[in-house]
Amino acid sequence: MAALLEVKDLEVRYGSIEAVCGVSFQVEQGQILTIIGANGAGKSSTLLALSGLVRPSGLVQVPEGRAILNPLSVEENLELGAWTRKDRKAVRPSMEKVYALFPALASRSRQLAGSLSGGEQQMLAIGRALMAEPRLLILDEPSMGLAPLLVKTIFDTIVAITRVGTTVLLVEQNARQALRISDRAIVLSHGRVLLQGPSAELLEDPVVIEAFLGKS
Repeated sequence: MAALLEVKDLEVRYGSIEAVCGVSFQVEQGQILTIIGANGAGKSSTLLALSGLVRPSGLVQVPEGRAILNPLSVEENLELGAWTRKDRKAVRPSMEKVYALFPALASRSRQLAGSLSGGEQQMLAIGRALMAEPRLLILDEPSMGLAPLLVKTIFDTIVAITRVGTTVLLVEQNARQALRISDRAIVLSHGRVLLQGPSAELLEDPVVIEAFLGKS
């Protein structure tokens, strides 16, 4: 399977602090790759570096914290996601695809984004990113702060996104759920790759279980 993104010996420094130290991995076309690790392991720094170093065409990041524009409506937020697209006639069909993926947004298209629930705001953040029709979608902690039922909805949606051809790079603190839906995974520790391989195997790895999963 072809690699959509290949990272080799990535390093990220903040002054004298080395946040990411020689990280290498591949994101395969049509798959979900998840990155897990403790706070400070270098997960978000890796994503920020990728968003800054890789050409913006074909790659979109949904940031931690959603970063939606509260004073604008749901539909206006989605329209901004397609700002750089030249095929303006295809914007409305893309929006309809987002509404089909997130019916809750369709019924609130004229509602101000700031009045949405946390789960709906996360749906909007993902939907806005999809409006750019990326080949690779980067998701940073999409389940953060959400109720368990909404967490399941978000993860189900991530799987649905890959089924229509979008590749996903996922950083997620909910390691168990992330490993369950992803094809491959890497474990970061202190800015370095501790483990990587098929997600199903990492779910059974004693180091991963002790550090991130605990008892089922």
